[in-house]
Amino acid sequence: MRPLSPNIQIYRPQLTSVLSIANRITGVFLSACAVILVIWLIAAASGPDAYLRFHDIIASWPGQILLLAATFAFFLHLCGGIRHLVWDTVRGFELRQIYVSGWIVVVASVVLTVVCWSASLLIAGKV
Repeated sequence: MRPLSPNIQIYRPQLTSVLSIANRITGVFLSACAVILVIWLIAAASGPDAYLRFHDIIASWPGQILLLAATFAFFLHLCGGIRHLVWDTVRGFELRQIYVSGWIVVVASVVLTVVCWSASLLIAGKV
């Protein structure tokens, strides 16, 4: 009996499937980041000692990587959502337009992440 779906060992992931999976993963990741945001708010409300402990954790290099990943995930999820809103208007379903919009989502997410972090570093006076 032959398999009904493509064999995962020979299937080549396409941009559309990768972006679909990435959208789901970023949604789950952003939900976890929302919990961290609540922890930050609780630390801020608990006083300077608790806030300083949280700040030290988030200012460490693993914390900065987490923030960078959260920023990219936010923009990837946002841009993917905008792409889906355009699709809801029954536009952009030709194969070429699907791939162009997919690459626009990826590039826009990277550019927006870089702009956001650059502005943050500029405001903080670290540039």
